[in-house]
Amino acid sequence: MARRSARRERRDRSAGLEQMPFRQLKNPYSPIEVLSQDQIEAIHHASLRILKEIGMRVMDPDSRRRLKDVGCEVNESNERVRFDPALVTELVTDLPPEYTSIARNRDKDMVVGGNNIVFSTVVGPSFVSDLDRGRRPGTYDELCDFIKVAHSLNIIHQDGGGGFEPMDLPPESRHMDMMYAQITLSDKGWQPCWLNSRSRATDVLEMTCIALGLSRDELSEIPTISAGVNTNSPLLLDSELAEGLVVMAEAGQPVDITPFTMAGAMSPVPLAGTLAQQNAEVLAGFVLVQAVRRGCPCVYGHFSTNVDMKTGSPAFGTPEYTKTTLASAQMARFYGVPFRSSNTTASPVADAQSAYESEMSIWGTVMGHTNLVLHAAGWLEGGLTASFEKLILDAEMLQLIAGVLEPIEVNESTLAFGAVEEVGPGGHFFAAADTLARYETAFYAPLVSDWRNFETWEEDGAKTATDRANNIWKQLLADYEKPPIDAAIEEELQAYMAKRKEELFRS
Repeated sequence: MARRSARRERRDRSAGLEQMPFRQLKNPYSPIEVLSQDQIEAIHHASLRILKEIGMRVMDPDSRRRLKDVGCEVNESNERVRFDPALVTELVTDLPPEYTSIARNRDKDMVVGGNNIVFSTVVGPSFVSDLDRGRRPGTYDELCDFIKVAHSLNIIHQDGGGGFEPMDLPPESRHMDMMYAQITLSDKGWQPCWLNSRSRATDVLEMTCIALGLSRDELSEIPTISAGVNTNSPLLLDSELAEGLVVMAEAGQPVDITPFTMAGAMSPVPLAGTLAQQNAEVLAGFVLVQAVRRGCPCVYGHFSTNVDMKTGSPAFGTPEYTKTTLASAQMARFYGVPFRSSNTTASPVADAQSAYESEMSIWGTVMGHTNLVLHAAGWLEGGLTASFEKLILDAEMLQLIAGVLEPIEVNESTLAFGAVEEVGPGGHFFAAADTLARYETAFYAPLVSDWRNFETWEEDGAKTATDRANNIWKQLLADYEKPPIDAAIEEELQAYMAKRKEELFRS
């Protein structure tokens, strides 16, 4: 009975939906490995050759100075930095294998690394969509609604950065409004909003300190929020992203280095060449992080995919994307650091294509042992659009994946000899004592799926999965309750934002 009681706790009927409870997920299975050890070594050495003979263009003068100080060869005339292989090996050895992402509600802290999996929402699109109003530029009010719905989904562990850009707010300051919404509307952890400048990264850190009640010195000793930094593939790190990287590394916060290597456009067509270039860019980022603060956690980021050679558009959820996810995860384990990848699709709408491409992506991330899955829910159109319906459909897929991660129990109780004996040949188990005893917790109830025959489905309104997702996000939004937050924290955040906006717009 103790086991049955524990299983019964899996059901959370908040907002009228049966959900799994909020909890840290662990992957109990061995990762799928698509590379041999010799191939891993070959990619590693090819990356070191790229860094030594070709190098990276680093546009930020301060970053070039820091790299020169640790022993890199810097050509100021063309902003080219070349990396000695021995130096790279030295600086990326013994990086922290994991860190804890702190939430406003400390019961929702998440460990990033090892066999742990963290699902975060989509971030970055300029557009939002739903069945009622279609695709449109995102607004701040809609962003708040997106965060509220995501907060209500237990399978989502973190807010990924607000969901989408509030295009009705000034670009100079909207990152603070997005941070404020993340902090106040959810008590989960969060990924910081845009870090593409020193001032924006500083704002993110200051608001994090206010939210968590920490000083900057205290925060620097607690790896809390990972800073996502995209290199400009091929082999370029622009000034603003480098500034954000430096600020976050100075503060001791984990830095997620993620190249955007699109085979055939931003990297070579052969996947081995794409992996070597991606790896070189990741290692260059790691070296810069360590040049700023030795021992600062680093996250190996993956976003390698192919392009449609007819149009040049990025393709997502493809076999190439899945294979590079699995291979990149192996490279991250080779360096002993946490790994980040994403749930992606190129489909512009929440349709069958978006579902199977996302399923391909999710399967690759989980079976490769990804630790931080960004864009895990809500992504459409190659990252241009965040969808309310897709947020719900993805949550269902993630919840099903979480069910797969629960190992099959084999013991005297689960072998259920007594149930087989009771039913005997030719009977059925619906009314068996064992079935009735396990009725409430037997299987996972879906959020969206409708497991009925056609006749009853048609009689009940014949709603598709996307239609039901539309109803569910509206229900979650209607039932949303703001998690408690100290009024003094909200006031301090508001005062900080007001002061910073005055400074920004006065100048």
